[in-house]
Amino acid sequence: MSGLNPQFRFDTLVVGAANRLAATAARAVAEAPGTVYNPLFIYARPGLGKTHLLMAMGHAAAAIDPRLAVEYVTADAFLESFATAVAGGQGEAHRRRFSDVGLLLLDDVQFLSQRREAQAELIRLIDGLQAAARQIVLASDRPPAEIEGLDERLIRRFAGGLVIDILAPDYETRVAILRRRAEERGVAFGPGVLEAAASADSDSVRELIGSLNRLIAFQAASDAPLDPMQARLLLGSPEPAGIEAQDSVPPAEWSPPGPASAALPPEAAPRDEFADFLSEVSATVSQQVESWRARVAEAVLRWEGEGYRTARLERLLSEEVVADPHAVLDGYAEDVARLRAIGAELAEGAPALAGSAELFDPDNVAAAEALLERARHGVNPPPAPSPHWRLESFLEGASNRIAVRAAQSVAAEGPGRYNPFVIVGASGVGKTHLLHGLGNALAARGGVVACLGAHEFVDELIDAIDREATAAWRARYRAVDAFLLDDVHVVAGKDRTQDELFLLFNLLLESGRQMAFTSAVPLADMQGIEPRLLTRLEGGLVVELPAPDRALRQAAIERLLAARLDGVDPELAAYIAARPADSMRSALGLVQRVLNAAEVQQVHPTAALAREVLEGPVTRGPRRAASRVSGVLAPTAGGIRSREKMVWEWPDAAARLIEEWR
Repeated sequence: MSGLNPQFRFDTLVVGAANRLAATAARAVAEAPGTVYNPLFIYARPGLGKTHLLMAMGHAAAAIDPRLAVEYVTADAFLESFATAVAGGQGEAHRRRFSDVGLLLLDDVQFLSQRREAQAELIRLIDGLQAAARQIVLASDRPPAEIEGLDERLIRRFAGGLVIDILAPDYETRVAILRRRAEERGVAFGPGVLEAAASADSDSVRELIGSLNRLIAFQAASDAPLDPMQARLLLGSPEPAGIEAQDSVPPAEWSPPGPASAALPPEAAPRDEFADFLSEVSATVSQQVESWRARVAEAVLRWEGEGYRTARLERLLSEEVVADPHAVLDGYAEDVARLRAIGAELAEGAPALAGSAELFDPDNVAAAEALLERARHGVNPPPAPSPHWRLESFLEGASNRIAVRAAQSVAAEGPGRYNPFVIVGASGVGKTHLLHGLGNALAARGGVVACLGAHEFVDELIDAIDREATAAWRARYRAVDAFLLDDVHVVAGKDRTQDELFLLFNLLLESGRQMAFTSAVPLADMQGIEPRLLTRLEGGLVVELPAPDRALRQAAIERLLAARLDGVDPELAAYIAARPADSMRSALGLVQRVLNAAEVQQVHPTAALAREVLEGPVTRGPRRAASRVSGVLAPTAGGIRSREKMVWEWPDAAARLIEEWR
């Protein structure tokens, strides 16, 4: 193989919706060069992975057939070698050099613009390779028709094979890329940091990796891990949709402590650690400093080429003295053999799990064993509804009767009644309780019920993309008898998640299986949701779960007091229920405050204690001595006003009673 970067392989490529077709075509070419898609032309804007895909084809094809001659060359190098050959009278030798390869990978074809002689040479080369059943793959930053001055004969030849593009990665794929690269670098970030980086308006994978480098550099120079807000300030990412900006230090004023507070210039950006490692390995092997280091380096290249993680061996190379490196190598090989055996068993019994990431980590064979055990027993169900929330324990009142009765109808009659069933309401009114209660009622009828939050759904998809296990992830939910998703508004702006949810929705609806959703945002006010998905949600039954009225709050308060105390004080329950509360959660929070105060003071909770806790202590001024007055006040606007005939200071102005002087 010539000119291939050992880091650019299919197993290091994160495949998402934007590059799936190109990756699929590339794998097909690598498996059977010269028989399909010849020539294959891939185009995309810079930084989206064209070169990675070209080199991955070269590695994969050479792994399948080690005798295959693979050549990677850029158009610049092709032009230079062509000009040199012509100048030296070696044009035929130049032609033979490329026509004898089994797989030719030509990058940056756009640089052939206006080069008529080089284009004519490329036409002869393509014709010769095709006649000999040899493969050529080309890449460019634009489609063939947009390359200025490109020979029409070349355009026709490209069109005779397959011309395919790579788009900018979606949000989920960007998160998956960042997670994998951070894991390869051995760097851990707090929750939400990589998601904040992925939300930046970047349509280049190269820029995305640059953002990761900045995060790594700043976190290394900080005394504490970065949080999502700091990451957004550092990268200039927008605030997440629907979340108000919190008070924070402006970007110009914030910087992590330490000497590296200033942004690193491009030339000082952190280098790729894996590339440095490979350079070190090559240098060590070439110099043959120590025989065991050469053996370890060869093992790293071999196992990494087969897709296995080699952190254990890399640590071995970084140590000055190793007690028994051969034992480490033998142990690593044994772990790989065990992973292969597990993979073979999964390929027969659970093909969807055969490509799981657990099968390529020799440092965690236990995870692969656990995966095999789950596959053997079929224990890989989707998240189930929480057993703590039951439909029968959900309090019904005048304010929520419609929503509760509709949920009961769905539970009793199944998907023939309302499908999908959508519950809309503000935070804390009981949407999650009602959804899980419905899920438990459906599960009691038999079958598998998936009930989870939209955040969890998105995270699972990102993890599946990272492990290239989206097929297994889809199968997990397509086999359920009912699908319930909490906070569906969270998928706004997440195009890949919406695509998957749309496909799942159609499948479940067509097969007559129940779906239910909750949302804190009315469907008519949702932003960032594709119309095709929104109209399907609106096509079922949409019910509103309003804030609980006073009677409902009092019933819930009495139930909580009965569970926490020996009995219920009606006066206490009535007082707390009369307090303003826009959700059941806040009403029960008032109860908890009173109970906590009673526990601290070691007294029994009463309405008087609740009034003191919730309104503050009552302060009374000193009593004034009684004075004798005549009872008649001097008139101010004519007439006589008597204290006995007029009430002046009622608490509520609307309730003041004024009796005319008779």
